[in-house]
This record gives sequence, structure tokens and C-alpha cells, in this order.
Amino acid sequence: MFISSRAKEISESVTLKLNARATELADEGKKIYNLTAGQLPFKPDQRLVEQIANETNFLKSFQYSPVPGFPSLRKKVIKFIEESREISFDGHDIDAIISNGGKHSLSIALSAIVDPGDEVIIIAPYWVSYPEMIKLYGGVPVVVNSSIFDNFEPSIDDIKKVISEKTRAIIINSPQNPSGTHYRPEWMEKFADMMTHYPELTILTDEIYYTLNYYDPKPTYFYQFKPELLKQTLIFDGISKSFACTGLRIGFTIGPSKVIKAMGRLQGQTSSGANSLIQRALDNFDFNHVDEYLKPIKEHLRTNATILRDAFREANMSNVWYQTASAFYFLLDFDQCPIMNKYRKGPEDNEDYAAPICEEILNELGVAIVPSSDFGVKNAARISLVNEPGPFKEAITLLLKYIAG
Repeated sequence: MFISSRAKEISESVTLKLNARATELADEGKKIYNLTAGQLPFKPDQRLVEQIANETNFLKSFQYSPVPGFPSLRKKVIKFIEESREISFDGHDIDAIISNGGKHSLSIALSAIVDPGDEVIIIAPYWVSYPEMIKLYGGVPVVVNSSIFDNFEPSIDDIKKVISEKTRAIIINSPQNPSGTHYRPEWMEKFADMMTHYPELTILTDEIYYTLNYYDPKPTYFYQFKPELLKQTLIFDGISKSFACTGLRIGFTIGPSKVIKAMGRLQGQTSSGANSLIQRALDNFDFNHVDEYLKPIKEHLRTNATILRDAFREANMSNVWYQTASAFYFLLDFDQCPIMNKYRKGPEDNEDYAAPICEEILNELGVAIVPSSDFGVKNAARISLVNEPGPFKEAITLLLKYIAG
């Protein structure tokens, strides 16, 4: 059968091969340390679980929801963003749409604003789906690089340099997947100052990890410094990470009503409204419980972040370590590790060896980590900090000893 060029051009994740190999090794009886998880291995807040169970008593919980989401939940989401980000939408024509997860929210937003040939700026390292979504709608991803040496904060001047008459939008992700960092207030303020000169550009701010910061200061955003930027901003959040509900697929977007209505038209013709049962449960759940629910989880992440730091010190590799502060990831830079000597053919060799190194580590150690290629970074790997501290320490000790030669 015929396959469209659109489908052919979408990249398949480089991690699929490693995940399949990890499963194969586990089935063979080998001990596997899986450090690839992009989700919290914790049960959601019991109060939310009970609310979901309660809602199963009502017929409406199993019927179509309004395409943009139940009006009361949309108002609640707007209020939640106002209170948690300490901003006010007064004076702004703002609305919200509930979608089938944060990924769906971002996808229909890009569908609503990007025409073929439009450029969208993304910051490397970036979440794997950003460039693929942009290309799906005929857009062109324009990458601005950042470095571990700058705590993964891109240069404002570098962003300015790539803004052209073709630029339609820029995506900001803070806290960030895959680095586990968030941009400092100083950076956000400079970014806000810059964006006031580009009122025609849309800013997509992916804040799905907002509440998962476990070291102060907490994340801040450009629109807190320049509220007028809200008229050109789309804010993305959802329940996957902060509520530990990745499988329930609820995401939401807050932004100018004109764009939200366009997203609603697209959603209505593609997926209809999001899960009605979960929407109704969320509508009756107190979002203020989230901070309380996350306290032990944040302590868990701090524990593993400390294990990571101490392991690097013990392996005499402190030069490769940086302090994570949010989300639940760490980006391991192979470029500064002796293991690269096995792969690099000379000082001029600029090839990306992330995938074969990760495959070697999995086969030799049983430690599964995610190669950085899909994140827009060469010769690195993402480590998830969500495992139990005991196995996590075992895995990190094995890993660092191996890559240190």
C-alpha cells in the first residue's frame, strides 16, 4: 500500500532499538537497570484516584466532552496557572483548551500557527518531538545550541541571529527535558526584553515539569517580567508529570482566544474532546494538593541527585557533573569521558557515537540510558533519576566506572 511522504519523513526514535534490546536481555535473565523512564513510578495522589472512582457513577463521565474541554475545568486551569505562576490574565483575551496530553496540546498548537515554510526556533538540547512536529506541518526547525558550560542556557544573541522574516514561533522548555535544569530569572528577563521587539512571533512555553523543581529558586518565566508578552504566548501544562498520570492523557493550553479557538477547530476534526471521566475528576480535585503530593517525590529526586553528584566525585569525574534542579533527568556528556577514545578516530572526528556507546553500555553492564541524538546533542545520553536509590546507585557506580575506563 502507498505510504505518504509525510509518514516516511517522520523519524523513528533511536531509543526503540535499545529499549527492545533491554527487554530482550531482561527476558534472558540478565539484570537490567533501566534509567530511561520519562515518568514517575509513583501512584497518583489517592484523593485524585478516589475522585476518578467517584465519577464512574455518572453517565456523563462516559460521554463526549465539549471539544475544548468542560468550561468549568478550563476556568480552573486558567486560575491554576495564574496562581502558580503568580500572574494575572486581567486585561488579556485569554482562553484554555483541554487536549489528549501535553504532546497533543503542542501538536495542535503548531498545526494552528505554522504554515509550510515557516521557521520555528528550538533550543538544543530539545525534547525529541519538537522538530518532528514542526516538520509534520511543513515548518522548518531552526536550532539554537546551548552548552553544559552555560547550564544549558542559550545565548540571547544567538537567538536574535536566527530570527528572520520566516520565523513564526519559538519554543521554550523550562524545566527542561533532557537536561533537568531550568532557566535562571536573569535569562528569562533578558529573553523577555528581547521578545518585546518581536510582537509578531508566537512564544510556546512548555511548562509540563513546572512543579517538579527540587532545588530553589523555582522556575520563573519571561511573561512574569513583561506581562504584555502574554498576548503572543501559549502556555502548555498537564497532568502527566506533576500528577504522575502519564497514561491518562490530559494536557492543556492557555493563550490568546483567537489561537485557542483555532486549536479547538482542529481538535474537533481530529480527536474530539479529551477523556471526559478524567476531566470531571480533575474538575472536582483540589489542584492545591499537588505540592503536598510532590513533597516525598521531590525528596526522592534530591536523594538521587546527591547520589549522582557523589558518584561523579568518587570516580574523579566532577568535570562532567552539573547540578540538576528540576524535572528528573541528567545529560551525561561522553565527550569528556575516556570511553570516547574507543570511538573517536582523531581530533577532527565530529561523528556522533551516542547510540553505539549506549548500546555497548546496555550489553556490557545491563544499564539502559537514552542516546542524545534525538535531543539535538552529540555524544551524550539522558539518565532518568526516578529509580529507587539503591538500584540507582548501583547503576550509576557501574556506569561511571565503565565510561571512565
